[in-house]
Amino acid sequence: MSTEISASEKITALIFELGDWRGEMLADVRRLIHNVVPDIEETWKWRGVPVWEKGGIICTGETYKQVVKLTFAKGAKLADPKGLFNASLEGNARRAIDFREGDKVNEKAFKALVQEAVKANALSTPPRS
Repeated sequence: MSTEISASEKITALIFELGDWRGEMLADVRRLIHNVVPDIEETWKWRGVPVWEKGGIICTGETYKQVVKLTFAKGAKLADPKGLFNASLEGNARRAIDFREGDKVNEKAFKALVQEAVKANALSTPPRS
């Protein structure tokens, strides 16, 4: 019998361990991601980074002292009409959203971005034979 805790349990534990606005923000965006993609896979990578995957990485959720950073793996390819991306804008692949204390999530625009990321992964994932 394995005592290994799941990635989802680790993410839940991180949210509670943070115990401040960062945990609340991470919980909020996690809820929105699950609303858009109920069968999203939660993974735990790079020594403690929550990752949401569907046909590849959708985004990661890193927490720092001043920001909660959601990095979209294929962000440079995604339509972002509401301008949510505000960090990591110089690369050819990734884009990020830095949420600071007091920021509100534009839920409609964020959900649209997650949907775009899922579509981008589906388009780049070869069909299984």
